Amino acid sequence: MLKSVFRAVSAAILTSLIIAIPPEATQAQTEPTLTITDPQLDAPVILSRTDLMALPRTEYVTTTIWTEGPQRFSGVSLHDLMDHLKIEAEILEFKAINDYSITVPVSEIGQDNPMIAYARNGEPMSLREKGPFWLVYNYDFDPAFRTETVYSRSIWQLDRITAR
Repeated sequence: MLKSVFRAVSAAILTSLIIAIPPEATQAQTEPTLTITDPQLDAPVILSRTDLMALPRTEYVTTTIWTEGPQRFSGVSLHDLMDHLKIEAEILEFKAINDYSITVPVSEIGQDNPMIAYARNGEPMSLREKGPFWLVYNYDFDPAFRTETVYSRSIWQLDRITAR
């Protein structure tokens, strides 16, 4: 009898705690982030999707080998992000949530290519949709962006960048 009373009280307390947590608190905790580490910075920089959306926007429509038909990607160009954070490096290492990693020489970064996309066709990308962040090139703009090297650098589920 005492056990059933204890369980009922515990369930009531747990339920009241869940109800008491405002939705904004859980949303803030679940917003995807991108962590950027640079030896020149005092500490890693953690940017949310909202932070990235506050930077100059890059957008293009392109086809990819992973999706069907033209896709409209929105994000921040890697060039603009590096400029914003004042990152001066020779190599950038990108890591995905599953620890897949690639490197990109900074010398190969253009003004608009690649971008860190945070939306596809106007919607945030879930993990199933290769989100929350995807390093995307405008593959249709230049045949140089349709190579195995560039495709292998098109890392999705991106969550970390390290400057070297």
